Amino acid sequence: MPPVEHRRRGIALRVGGVSCFAAMMAALKYGTVHGVDPVEVLFYRNLFSLPTIVAWVVLGGGWATVRTQRPAAHATRSALGLSVMFCTFLSLSMLPLAEATLISFSAPFFATALSALLLREKVLWHRWTGIAVGITGVIDVVRPGEAALPLAGIVVGLTAALGAGLVTITLRQIGRTETATATVFWFNLACVLVTAIPMPFVFRIHSPDAWVALVIGGLMGGIAQIMTTAAVRYAPVSALAPFDYLQIVWAMLWSLFLFGTYPAASAIAGAVLIGAGGVYVLWRERHMHKAVVASASEV
Repeated sequence: MPPVEHRRRGIALRVGGVSCFAAMMAALKYGTVHGVDPVEVLFYRNLFSLPTIVAWVVLGGGWATVRTQRPAAHATRSALGLSVMFCTFLSLSMLPLAEATLISFSAPFFATALSALLLREKVLWHRWTGIAVGITGVIDVVRPGEAALPLAGIVVGLTAALGAGLVTITLRQIGRTETATATVFWFNLACVLVTAIPMPFVFRIHSPDAWVALVIGGLMGGIAQIMTTAAVRYAPVSALAPFDYLQIVWAMLWSLFLFGTYPAASAIAGAVLIGAGGVYVLWRERHMHKAVVASASEV
């Protein structure tokens, strides 16, 4: 029996999940600053999140919830997701935390554009307007023509965002037959197994504070996945998605607290435009959905 809609609970879970994701990014950025290789970051992030996800599976319905009849689809999603995660952590090692986070928020705009191109979904003018505003914000963040941010980091970050857009489309297709629990579990397990392969060649002994950062990053990542997945059981995505932009605020605060860095004025302006573009699209989608429901009820 599906759970009764409870928007406040869903929003609380979403805010908690977004906050955990921001803490994960900050902890893993701290690890890269203290000499942890991005490949190591990728392995430890998934390794230390696995216990929380396994506990979630066991307590939330048992192993029957992760049974699948589409292993090939999970393999494709895992390969794509792992590539995106690696690019995300690589860009995190090359860019300031706030700017890396802001660039990652271009993923929804890529997802919308790709859904029109690959899935033939109808994208109306207001969504393209929101995308244009958001991309303008991304341009403000990366500041092309200036030397403030390394070009390689920008390219890797945008590649990760584009890949995340593809992951969104893949999840839409998998979600037609697979549970969210199965998708999260198999992805996390696949990531641990695959990233364990190069570990004998890149493993190093790190300082105690770097190890603490890696453990915290993994735990926060696992908890964030659980909370954001649970949130959509209690509230529609249109009500939850605007709270994702709290991660930008958290990233700026963590940057100041951990690294003593203030976001540039252009980054703040870019954050406003990225948030405005995303929220505008969500608001228009909700408005149109209400209009469609009202029209249907009159028939």
